[in-house]
Amino acid sequence: MRQTRVAVVGSANMDLVGTAPALPRPGETVLGSEFVMLPGGKGANQAIAAVRAGASCVFLGAIGSDAFGVTLKARITAAGVDTSQLRVVYGASGVALVLVGASGENAILVTPGANGAFTGLTAPELAAVREADVLVAQLEVPVETVTEAAVAARAAGTRVVLNAAPARPVPAELLAAVDLLVVNETEAQTLTGRGWDEPTALLELVPRAVLTLGGAGAGYVDRDGTVVHVPAVTVDVVDSTAAGDAFTAALAVAWGEGRELLDAVHWAAAAGAACVRRLGASVALPSRAEIDQLYVPRA
Repeated sequence: MRQTRVAVVGSANMDLVGTAPALPRPGETVLGSEFVMLPGGKGANQAIAAVRAGASCVFLGAIGSDAFGVTLKARITAAGVDTSQLRVVYGASGVALVLVGASGENAILVTPGANGAFTGLTAPELAAVREADVLVAQLEVPVETVTEAAVAARAAGTRVVLNAAPARPVPAELLAAVDLLVVNETEAQTLTGRGWDEPTALLELVPRAVLTLGGAGAGYVDRDGTVVHVPAVTVDVVDSTAAGDAFTAALAVAWGEGRELLDAVHWAAAAGAACVRRLGASVALPSRAEIDQLYVPRA
């Protein structure tokens, strides 16, 4: 099996993670139990997840000129991701404040920092997109940059997987270049203006879509008439922070390897389940062996 080449366009943040018995309510102070600093951001997470799932991956994004930026690049590179196209811009890196409760629920505040300055793709960055088998992108960097990358990928025959997170409007030009959309309930509602329980509404925007449902699994729909529910893999949940990133990356890797998309969704579900068993974002992303261990082939 040939190794999938993935290009990820997205954010890199330093995650400041605190755990507590319960998440604080507005105006409430809660005594926490643990604090760690970890590399994160949906782009960096998905790039690292792609490598651990068995792909080669180049990451396109931006970090700041601060100490967080130095640490981010070192850790992303150490994870096996090609960071030759990772920009360094003057100022602060992106930061995410992550609160995790005992049940695994989380609340996250992100300040974009350098991610907001990631605009106007260069010739080498566009070349990296065109040379990939699959482009994976999210919406934590300017949507104009994501659109530029997706249009270039589509023109070159590179498959485009868009994880439309966080929830925000997406321009028609970007949607027209998307081969596979990955969204949760809130993101689906934002894009379609309808209830998340109408996943076929997404097919008015893109040819294929996966709706992630947390502990309820995922739904897959396409314009060929396929409407399938993929059950979640049952595990003990510690922290769900990067489960969606593990899912999206594994899905892209499996599809790039030539698996049928429904099989790829099942494999991605195993990746999401493997991720929630550990605390943190990038450090919790599963290896290929861990995904295979939980993978339940479709009947």
